Amino acid sequence: MRKNRAIPLKSKPTFAVVVDGDCEVWYLQMLKRNERSIVVNIEPKIPQRKRLSEQYENVIKLSEENTKVFWIIDFDVIASETKSAKAGDKTATKLFLEYRKRIDEKYKNIVIIVNNPCLEFWFLLHYEATSKYFDTCEGAEKQLKKHLKDYEKTQKYFTKQDNDIYLRLKPNLSVALKNAKALKFFDTENPNKAMTEMQLFFEANEFGQLFKK
Repeated sequence: MRKNRAIPLKSKPTFAVVVDGDCEVWYLQMLKRNERSIVVNIEPKIPQRKRLSEQYENVIKLSEENTKVFWIIDFDVIASETKSAKAGDKTATKLFLEYRKRIDEKYKNIVIIVNNPCLEFWFLLHYEATSKYFDTCEGAEKQLKKHLKDYEKTQKYFTKQDNDIYLRLKPNLSVALKNAKALKFFDTENPNKAMTEMQLFFEANEFGQLFKK
């Protein structure tokens, strides 16, 4: 009599997303809440302390435990820290570029996503095809409010039932993806360039055809 062999269960793919602010967490939580057909487990994480070096260490550790790790960077924070660096110190920009190079060379399941200046620029691209560079997040937020007049960076606003930030933006997601692609990727030679790489998250293979429209 032939014995039945146990068939190993396939574990659900996991995405860890390392961010440095609450807005990214709320946005990703709303994506999970509304896109019920996503089979990937998305876990947004904010390091206890948000220094760049600590984010990097967290990203590397998570890469050993997850199918894929996305490290979402608001470049306005790095630019601000670079401006305030003491003479002779390694700047935040130089440190980030070193981390980016190391990850590109050694870690195939880590994807770095730069928003310049911040996540609000990605939101703005849902409404405008713009390449205007905002040197602060406040500038991008001000422009975004021309379209989302009541926009505010609060959990209540981002997660409001039946009117959360993801649902507000979703009708224009394909527009944002197109606009983001037109701006190309982060340029290490020209960091003062408006751009976002959020399309890399939505175009991940694990999402199948869900966002490929």
